[in-house]
Amino acid sequence: MLEKLFQLSRFGSNWRTEVLAGITTYLTMAYIIFVNPAMLADAGMDRGAVFVATCVAAAIGCLVMGLWANLPVALAPGMGLNAFFTYGVVLGMGYTWQAALGAVFLSGCLFILLSLFKVREWAINAIPDTLKKAIAAGIGTFLALIALKNAGIIVDHPATLVTLGDVTQFGPAMAILGFFLVIAFVQRNVPGAVMLAILLVTAAAIMFGKVEYHGVVSTPPSIAPTFMQMDLAAALDVAMLSVIFAFLFVDLFDTSGTLIAVTQRAGLIKEDGQVPRLKQALMADSTATVAGAVLGTSTTTSYVESAAGVAAGGRTGLTAVVVGVLFLLSIFFAPLAGMIPAYATAGAIFYVSILMLFTLKDVNWDDLTEAAPVGVVLLLTPLTFSIAHGITLGFITYALAKVLAGKTHELSGAVWVLSALLLLKVIFVR
Repeated sequence: MLEKLFQLSRFGSNWRTEVLAGITTYLTMAYIIFVNPAMLADAGMDRGAVFVATCVAAAIGCLVMGLWANLPVALAPGMGLNAFFTYGVVLGMGYTWQAALGAVFLSGCLFILLSLFKVREWAINAIPDTLKKAIAAGIGTFLALIALKNAGIIVDHPATLVTLGDVTQFGPAMAILGFFLVIAFVQRNVPGAVMLAILLVTAAAIMFGKVEYHGVVSTPPSIAPTFMQMDLAAALDVAMLSVIFAFLFVDLFDTSGTLIAVTQRAGLIKEDGQVPRLKQALMADSTATVAGAVLGTSTTTSYVESAAGVAAGGRTGLTAVVVGVLFLLSIFFAPLAGMIPAYATAGAIFYVSILMLFTLKDVNWDDLTEAAPVGVVLLLTPLTFSIAHGITLGFITYALAKVLAGKTHELSGAVWVLSALLLLKVIFVR
């Protein structure tokens, strides 16, 4: 049956290798079941319900990816997008979390249409490569600010807006410890490095009486508080269009980049450079996003941590299926997830933010028309506390810089249109 479903021998693999690869991938990304509920709880959502929604949405995405696309790529609610959901849309723009879920649902539906009608290629090619690099790095700086704020390492100040907090306090000190534990574990190739660091910091918090122990395993919490709670009417508000665009835009390029990176690592890329069964893979991603919004979580996307499973020998969808099954089993560990304090995940989030800065090495810093938009996105995404604002201002800067430098021939028609629309949005939509 496994041979028929996944063609294991064709890809030079076997079920034992695929199961091991699936376990490896799960361990590298399981931190999301602790981080995502904590982050969305700040938006007012029920933490237990989000925990279940996170696990089930990840399982759906992994199972569809494995059984339909037959690729060793795992999915779960994405870092960065969950931060934008809570701190950008809900706390920053003042929308309800139900409206934010509606925006996630609509962005997933649009993603499905883009995948069905092959608009994806046009959309990806329309965005300048410089801005793609800038957005990834901008989300990284946004995550860094959130991690430092949640840990109390950076605090508000009436004169300077922000300043260094008291890092000798238990919370900030544990966040710093967690960050260095991640570095040590990753560099030493310890399996499940990020999750292990989170659990060790939580254990220290329990030992010092900062967190009350509630057990590890229990029946899953009710998903009722978040299930089918999307407010589609509010999400269709004109001011929310940029939010839907931001969810869609980031997910589209994050997914495409991840699929390319992981399949290249696995040696699955076709001779023409295309990702095999790309349409099915994109449909898995978009379907999981829609399902996640229905269940009650932010955008679900492909995880670059899948490369860890590929390095362990994963070559087929069986790897993704194993990850999906493990996420389903995780719903019984709700008490453990509920005990994880914010400072325990802060170090992990800061680590992820650093990984997202790698795109900056490919920016042409000698050309100001390329460097200026990157700088705008990189700095204004965290300083405006909004991925949407960062993308908007980066697009406008890119177009204006090219025009003022006499390089209008480098602007595509799509960039002209998108920049004009975003400029109008900044001027007229508050």
